[in-house]
Amino acid sequence: MARQEDMPQTEPSLTLGEVAEMVGGRVEGDPSLRVTGLAPLDQARQEELGFLAQRRYLRFLPEARALSVLVSEALAEHVKDLPGRVVVKDPHGALPSLLAHFHPEKPVEPGIHPTAVLGRGVELGDQVVIGPYAVLQDGVTLGDRVQVGSHAVLGAGSVIGEESVLHPHVVLYPDTRVGARVILHAGVRLGVDGFGYFTEQGKHRKIPQVGVCLVEDDVEIGANTCIDRGSIGHTVVGPGTKLDNLIHLAHNVRVGKGVLMAAMVGISGSTRVGDGAMLGGQAGIIGHTEIGAGARIGAQAGVIGDIGPGEAVSGYPARNNREYLRAMGLAFRLPDAFRRLEDLERRLGALENPERTVQAPEETEGR
Repeated sequence: MARQEDMPQTEPSLTLGEVAEMVGGRVEGDPSLRVTGLAPLDQARQEELGFLAQRRYLRFLPEARALSVLVSEALAEHVKDLPGRVVVKDPHGALPSLLAHFHPEKPVEPGIHPTAVLGRGVELGDQVVIGPYAVLQDGVTLGDRVQVGSHAVLGAGSVIGEESVLHPHVVLYPDTRVGARVILHAGVRLGVDGFGYFTEQGKHRKIPQVGVCLVEDDVEIGANTCIDRGSIGHTVVGPGTKLDNLIHLAHNVRVGKGVLMAAMVGISGSTRVGDGAMLGGQAGIIGHTEIGAGARIGAQAGVIGDIGPGEAVSGYPARNNREYLRAMGLAFRLPDAFRRLEDLERRLGALENPERTVQAPEETEGR
């Protein structure tokens, strides 16, 4: 008798008609055309649905192998020669439901691995998963259906809300608070001591960091991101906020709800970031700064002062985005302006001294 793992696995598939119904789009072409997955236009196989959301990727159309595409309204006219198209207003908005169908999550069997270490007074909710070599120190509390990956370390007194997922090698320092449905990717460190010192008689003395790191519900934090605990208060990441990999939030930073931060953002101590703000990659913010709700901070911006609600800034030091772009445009024109100035000086010199021959810079170059 064949074992289950030896039996052929059925690939999830959908007709274009089913795709359109799932994502609220419309079919142009053959609605019975069946697809077994979704992939970028330049990588999609014949049986997959190509993804076309931005004009820059139209260059891949001539060599595309896919027979059908998921395409935005704005680009639909460019793919009329294909056998099938599903047209939607926003292809990115259609991704979650389609990817969940083509790549369903594998069920996780609840249980505690025999190599896991549980301290005294640990409280576990229903159907928790604790992986190999995970360590839960004294007084840790896990809500229902929490998953703790292998080699994760949860410091004493830490609390994890229901359905949160801690991937391998996550470390929570003592008394860290994590809400419900939070995702912490590999290598996240929460509740780390902040960079707090005072100098006395030429020596740097450590200020004890006794506050708390609080991550609220529905937050996702990328790999190797570090968030300090408060020095004497709280460091807070608000509900629904999404942080990329390799971000650092210093002690007493307070981030509002629904904030987005790209990789390598660094925020100094006691800064407040308002609801819905967006920070581009490698942006840096000095301490004790207020970032208003809905503010937009460009990649590599250096913020050295408060940013108002809804304001868009970029550059270093960060300033109004339009002003920054205008200034950069002028900076790029400086070499040409300098050459023109030299030419004007040469002409003026010839007018003031007609008996003297004034050579252009290129005529004397190299002599």
